[in-house]
Amino acid sequence: MRQYGIAPASADASFRRYFRVTRAGQASLIVMDAPPGKEDVGPYLRVAAMLQEIGVHAPRILQRSEREGFLLLTDLGTTMYLPELTKPGQADPLYADALAALVQIQARGAQHAAELPPYDEKLLRFEMSLFPDWLLQRHLSLELSAREAQVLQEAMTALVANALEQPQGFVHRDYHSRNLMVCPAANPGIIDFQDAVRGGLTYDLVSLLRDSYIAWPQERVVKWALEFRRLALAAGLSAGRDEAQFLRWFDLMGVQRHLKVGGIFARLCHRDGKPGYLADIPRTLQYAVDSCARHADFGELGDTIATRVLPAVIARLEGHTR
Repeated sequence: MRQYGIAPASADASFRRYFRVTRAGQASLIVMDAPPGKEDVGPYLRVAAMLQEIGVHAPRILQRSEREGFLLLTDLGTTMYLPELTKPGQADPLYADALAALVQIQARGAQHAAELPPYDEKLLRFEMSLFPDWLLQRHLSLELSAREAQVLQEAMTALVANALEQPQGFVHRDYHSRNLMVCPAANPGIIDFQDAVRGGLTYDLVSLLRDSYIAWPQERVVKWALEFRRLALAAGLSAGRDEAQFLRWFDLMGVQRHLKVGGIFARLCHRDGKPGYLADIPRTLQYAVDSCARHADFGELGDTIATRVLPAVIARLEGHTR
């Protein structure tokens, strides 16, 4: 009689695959399959060790075969934040745990952050270039006017400055509802952290509260964002001279991320054959429109996205689903 079973656990936007190993009378385990030549497990191993030292709940590495691209991990369970957030009364306590863990990462992770790749101008600009290259041109065949292209380039320069102006620290880089697991004994469980960098204070906060997979009213987002700021200040972190500066940092970091994510979702469809992410582009771009509307110097960019890009995205999506 077989004493164990193995089944797919999840897949992500990369070439990595995950399998859950169940064993009679014992805790289940996770096997990561990261094909050599396409995925490097080195960053995962390094960041996992950092998070263990920081003291947050991330998978522990039990066995490894770096040459073959296999890792054996502890299992954080099957309950993602995403479906639980919509249940009555769950959003506030779940976000409270996620905000507390994020502050812990940033407050206790300063030494580790110094060892991470910098989220510098080169990387910020490359990420935003995915928006015109993959979303506008490849997905939509949309040509901006000379003025619209100028507005986009000027906005990108200002977004880089905004990101680099912020206190720099440990950035998970995908801290959202599909990468946080509900773990009653130590919530949240944190996964998919291998792309961590040293970057701006509000980046992970944007990932969490302006999530491409679930949206909340602006007043709730601001309340949670300012609670993060309160916790950050209490932990000795710098969080802007006042709430207004912090919220501007937060909004504009969001615009940078939303441009990037729109491009990534288009790239996942056309390069990697994963069209399922297209449905999340309208929500992602609407965040950018709303954030730009709150800052006069980004009004033209918001108008361009609202009038030229979003309608084209929605029309293409409707055509794709017919």
